[in-house]
Amino acid sequence: MSETRKQENKRVPKPPWLKTRLPHGAEHERVRRIINASRLHTVCEEAKCPNIWECFAAGTATFLIMGRHCTRNCRFCAIATGPSTLPDPEEPSRLAQAVSAMGLSYVVVTSVTRDDLTDGGASCFASTIRHIHRECPQTLVEVLIPDFQGDSDALHIVIAARPAVINHNIETVSRLYPSVRPGAGYERSLRLIDAVSQSNSDIRTKSGLMLGLGETRDEIEKTLDDLRSAGCDILTLGQYLQPTPRHIPVERYVTPEEFDAWRDEALARGFADVASGPFVRSSYNAHSLYTRTCKAKTV
Repeated sequence: MSETRKQENKRVPKPPWLKTRLPHGAEHERVRRIINASRLHTVCEEAKCPNIWECFAAGTATFLIMGRHCTRNCRFCAIATGPSTLPDPEEPSRLAQAVSAMGLSYVVVTSVTRDDLTDGGASCFASTIRHIHRECPQTLVEVLIPDFQGDSDALHIVIAARPAVINHNIETVSRLYPSVRPGAGYERSLRLIDAVSQSNSDIRTKSGLMLGLGETRDEIEKTLDDLRSAGCDILTLGQYLQPTPRHIPVERYVTPEEFDAWRDEALARGFADVASGPFVRSSYNAHSLYTRTCKAKTV
């Protein structure tokens, strides 16, 4: 076996803090029934999120729009790649009705990356936001968007729909982009966050960073500084977990204590709020993060 293949096949044993009990019960089944009946997808299921049981049991989910197939092939992500169909024009309406049926006061909507579409799917995000606003006027909407290949016109389509939060994940440090996020660009992602922060002060900006891919301390610190310089308000830090053997392997498991220390470092840099822990993902406890951020802004 080649040295490269040995490196790719290496497995770092999971530590005890990554073992958790799976919640279950009537609420979990209710959420699953609504999603299935509405013919919707969730990133919870498609990306193999470790928090799916907890979130469904709490009556919430993160919706995935524009299909199940991504036009990119990031080496950390479990979402399938391949040919995509045209977006379903009825999906925004069905999603808004599902939000109403679930009784959500805060909802997170994300998508696969659709580089095949003229606007990268920005109009689908905007339509979904508007349908939720009409169906559920009191519900706050957070969108987790792709980079739209740096198209500022596409980004402003989403901004004009006025979500409460625009989230775009930086994912990893600059050096690792070629191996972890081929097709994406570190500086491009920073420019997107900066454009949102400059365009509308009422919209909170948010980003997320995975740890455990081989990044150094200095690289993490620089990424935090870059995100703050771009005007990022809210930050999530979580452990990268290899979803399948074909994905990039975990280099190390970060301890809960180190995640706590990184939260302190990020807050000291001026982030309004930070969620940091092994199981933290982009939409984990999103409503609480947003609420605390709003309180921080008014102090």
